[in-house]
Amino acid sequence: MDEEPWPGVVEVQFTDAAGRCWSLVDKAPIFAVMGDLGPDSAYPVEVTVACVVAEGHGLPENDEVVTVSTSPRGVTTPDGREEFTVRWDQLIR
Repeated sequence: MDEEPWPGVVEVQFTDAAGRCWSLVDKAPIFAVMGDLGPDSAYPVEVTVACVVAEGHGLPENDEVVTVSTSPRGVTTPDGREEFTVRWDQLIR
C-alpha cells in the first residue's frame, strides 16, 4: 500500500473463471471501509469490488459463469479493462 496520494493506493488481485489473474488499482476506500486498509494492515486481505452483471447477460444457475462490469465505481485494470467473466460463486449477492 502506498500512502501517496492519501488515502493510499492499493492493488487488488483476483482470478477470473478461466484462471487468469487480474489486477485492479485504486484508492483504498474503493475496496474497503475507510480505515480497514492501511500501512499497518496485515496483507493480503480479502476485499470486495463493486460490480454489476454486464448488460445482455442473464443470471446463471449453480456454478456457471457470468460477465460482470466493475464500472459502478470506475475501477479498471491498469490498461482500462472493466468487464470480466467470473464464476457465479465468486459474487456476493
